[in-house]
Amino acid sequence: MDVLTDNFSIYGKGFLGTVELTVYASALALVLGFVMASFRVAPVGSLRVFGTTWVTVLRNTPLTLLFFAVMLGLPRFGLVLPFQLFAVLALGCYTSAFVCEVLRSGINTVPRGQGEAARSLGMTFTQTLGTVVLPQAFRTVIPPIGSTLIALAKNSAIAGAFSVTELLGTYKTLSELGYNIVWTFVWIAVGYLIITLTISALFHVMEKCWGVAR
Repeated sequence: MDVLTDNFSIYGKGFLGTVELTVYASALALVLGFVMASFRVAPVGSLRVFGTTWVTVLRNTPLTLLFFAVMLGLPRFGLVLPFQLFAVLALGCYTSAFVCEVLRSGINTVPRGQGEAARSLGMTFTQTLGTVVLPQAFRTVIPPIGSTLIALAKNSAIAGAFSVTELLGTYKTLSELGYNIVWTFVWIAVGYLIITLTISALFHVMEKCWGVAR
C-alpha cells in the first residue's frame, strides 16, 4: 500500500495521462470509423476502395510499428507535434479501422428494403445513411464498440515507450526509487481496471437505453 500512498501524485499523473489518451483517441477513432464505414458502403467506387484500403492496412499493421511511423515519420515531413498528440493520432487511426468494421457489420444487419424505401422517397445516399440506416445500425453495435474502446484504453500503454505520460510508464520511475515491482504493477493494474470498468459501465447504460431488446 505504501507504494501508492507515497507516490499518489506519480500514479495520478499517469492515470490522467491514460484517461486523456483514451478519451481523445476514442473520439478520433469514432469519427474516422464512421467516415470510413460510410465510404465502405458508398455507391462511389473510389470511396469504397479508399475505405477498404484504410481498414486493410491499419488492421494488419502492428500498433507499435504504427507508433514508430507516426512518431518518427511525420516529423521528417515537417509535421512536428507534441508526443501526446502523435500518440492520439496513432491510437485513433489504428482503432478507427476496427470501429469501421463494427459499424459496417451493423449497417449490414439493416434490411436492404429500408434503404430502397428511403431512396424511392427521393432521399440521397447521405440522408438515407444518416436518418434511416445508421440509427438502426447503432442499436446493434453498442456492445462491440464498447469492447473496441476498452482495447484502445489498454493499447494506450504502448505510448509510454515514446515519452508520453501514461499509467504503465510510472513503473520506471517507481522502480528507480526502489519500490517493490510487484506492488507497483498491482496498482497500475487497478488503474487500468478502473478505466475499463468505467467504459464498460457507460456502454452498458447505453445498451439498456438504446440497444436491441433481447
